[in-house]
Amino acid sequence: MLNISGFYDCSSTNGEGWRSVIFFSGCPHRCYKCHNPETWDKKSGADYTVEELTQMVLKNKNFIDGVTLSGGEPFQEENIDEILIFVNNLRSHGLNIWCYSGYIYEDLLKNSKYVKLLNMVDVLVDGPFIYDLLDPELKFRGSSNQRIIKLNKNL
Repeated sequence: MLNISGFYDCSSTNGEGWRSVIFFSGCPHRCYKCHNPETWDKKSGADYTVEELTQMVLKNKNFIDGVTLSGGEPFQEENIDEILIFVNNLRSHGLNIWCYSGYIYEDLLKNSKYVKLLNMVDVLVDGPFIYDLLDPELKFRGSSNQRIIKLNKNL
């Protein structure tokens, strides 16, 4: 089971194109002035099976360009096996994947399971939100330390 704090059917602000957005529960970063502090608690939200979550997204398949994994924090050791299955399901339906993480890319590369997920992600937005670096002009990120990293070179 995956604990999900929220789900948007269609969003145009959480990555390029129209996207379904999954907000995972639990976040170790607890960034000052976070715009989703309700996701910090691992018990916030509701439990879903991988299949239930997949079906929630696929009902929008004709209206979306892809899926964004957000949070909270998608890269959590206790969730990674189920998230890998979930993302593989989405990729098999031709959906592209954006992922937001408070971890930086180089640190994610140190965990082999995280590397498996990175290999299925098209775009990673990395780094914690830092309020002192807030820049409302930035597209798809909140602070200037965060990077948009295209992992799928075919984009």
